[in-house]
Amino acid sequence: MLNLSPVARRRFERFKKNRRGWWSLWLFIGLFLLTLGGELIANDKPLVLSYKNTLYFPVFKRYTEQQFGGQLPFQADYRSDYVQKLIKQDGGWMLFPPIPFSDDTPNYELTRPAPSPPSSVNWLGTDDQARDVLARVIFGARVSILFALALTAISAAIGIAAGALQGFYGGWVDLLGQRILEVWSGLPVLYLLIILSGFVEPNFWWLLGIMALFSWLALVDVVRAEFLRGRNLEYVKAARALGLGDGKIIRRHILPNAMTATLSYLPFILTGAISTLSALDFLGFGMPAGSASLGELIAQGK
Repeated sequence: MLNLSPVARRRFERFKKNRRGWWSLWLFIGLFLLTLGGELIANDKPLVLSYKNTLYFPVFKRYTEQQFGGQLPFQADYRSDYVQKLIKQDGGWMLFPPIPFSDDTPNYELTRPAPSPPSSVNWLGTDDQARDVLARVIFGARVSILFALALTAISAAIGIAAGALQGFYGGWVDLLGQRILEVWSGLPVLYLLIILSGFVEPNFWWLLGIMALFSWLALVDVVRAEFLRGRNLEYVKAARALGLGDGKIIRRHILPNAMTATLSYLPFILTGAISTLSALDFLGFGMPAGSASLGELIAQGK
């Protein structure tokens, strides 16, 4: 088990007793791990194939058609009848994932026009471009969760640093910081993203950078209040009397006690990031066209 302090251990045990929160955490972790291994679940390339008594792993490595006796020096299309015949003619075989489609793989063998309803081949049906919906849900969820986790980490780092400086030093530092926050928080984030998307083609990192400029604002007031309270406590005064520097007092004495209130806000930043990204994708101002996203799927299902 992790080498936790007695206080942290008690808090962890208290959290475990909250069955709804504890199992929700494991459900989220399970779904996140499932999406991280999306290529092993939904892919138009085999997990493993045997050709002339040699094993190949197309999921992890790129192979050309020539390596299987074909004519083209390009990546093999394992779903084509020609490539499958080349591989299987000498007793070879291929093992595909449970969903033999990637997020951008169209199904050319549909019996009705796209979007098509669920079937034994496409478990949740296809979208308007004949792409498998379940595969796009898996990859879209991965993008959303990774985006939200990255944004939460960046927001926590900036928000904690800004709130700690304001609360610990107070005075003109706090006054100047509050005025900057008032101006910064008054900017319409969603409208700003929509306006900027008219000049720059949005992508994962561009959206992450823009949203990181604003998402940390919610944490500052919480951290600032904890530091304003904590800087006047006796153990902080004792640390100052012993000659400890401001950095050590902030990191070792005030910040650990301020993290309880801070951590309670992080899930809201995470869910807000997923909702904002989905809203931008829904409106057509989010990820590049063709990218798997939850908002784009919602837009098609409306």
